[in-house]
Amino acid sequence: MTQHKLFFYVLLTTLLTACGGASDVAVNGEGNADLAQQFKWEMATTWPANFPIFQEGAERFADDVRLMSRGRLDIHVYAGGELVPALQVFDAVSNGVVEMGHGSPYYWAGKVPEAQFFSSVPFGMTAKGMTAWLYNAGGLELWNEIYKPFNLKVLPMGNTGVQMGGWFNKQINSMEDIKGLRMRIPGLGGKVLKKAGGNPVLMAGSEVYTALERGTIDATEWVGPFHDLRLGLNRAAKFYYYPGWHEPGTVFELMINHTKWALLPTDLQKMVETAAAATSEWIYAQMEFHNQQALKELKTKQTVQILEFPEAVLSDLKRTSKATLAEEAAANPKFKRVYDAYAAFRASYEGWDKISEESYQASLRLE
Repeated sequence: MTQHKLFFYVLLTTLLTACGGASDVAVNGEGNADLAQQFKWEMATTWPANFPIFQEGAERFADDVRLMSRGRLDIHVYAGGELVPALQVFDAVSNGVVEMGHGSPYYWAGKVPEAQFFSSVPFGMTAKGMTAWLYNAGGLELWNEIYKPFNLKVLPMGNTGVQMGGWFNKQINSMEDIKGLRMRIPGLGGKVLKKAGGNPVLMAGSEVYTALERGTIDATEWVGPFHDLRLGLNRAAKFYYYPGWHEPGTVFELMINHTKWALLPTDLQKMVETAAAATSEWIYAQMEFHNQQALKELKTKQTVQILEFPEAVLSDLKRTSKATLAEEAAANPKFKRVYDAYAAFRASYEGWDKISEESYQASLRLE
């Protein structure tokens, strides 16, 4: 090869590499370079199309992976119902119909009851404690172990923060007001409400406003001020209660078909893990920012009464929550195993939380 031809060959190779062309390589676990493969994946979510923050977060994740991998892993995101029904995402990922799914573990309570601990627990840990448990105290390993029989790998990907207690068409002054209450509330919170004498109702988000407005239900929880205001729940009920005892820090999940995951080069796996962690932080930050703005609007522009649950009601609900969890654990060894792991870390974490976050927040209330 002449020097002239050699120069242009080197230049072409350099340009192809810089542009992400066929010369890209992936490094495997042994440090050897392989020719890069391209992967076109599909993700189904449980969220409606254009749903702010939640669906946005899934699409942002896909964009980040596409950018970091220079197109080697191209993920197309479908909202709930576009490719598979929202509440069939777990099965779709498990069976390989799609490679990825985004939702929250308590949606699969009928199939995997113990998965609810990785979502949110009534009177349980907030986002801080959940993050510490999942990443540093064996929570994520346990979660993956539980999902393994379903051919799933799972990563945390989002947190709502502490939610609101819900919208009610009457004031809640005592536990007598809970009895017979028809409330849209999922997961373990629904079981607690039932044990307290209420009637938990499961329904899609698209049905909540109409059901509350027409009196089909007496109350509903949704998320927080931002999403509640966008859904118009302030026009369907005027009593807005806090705190969200039933969901103090709801975790979202990225489910990945394990067979497909094993085919990814290790560098692409690391990109997925990194993008999921970044998306978790983005979703949580978005929730905290937009909720505080929406709360101001509800306080100043809307005819809404924002009320704190009476202390006696919260105390009774807390006792009922403990009894409910104990009963579920006694009836299901798998549930008990995760409950014990969750409770052990929470007890350990509680000491630090009391003298750090709780004592600091108490100091802010001093005159």
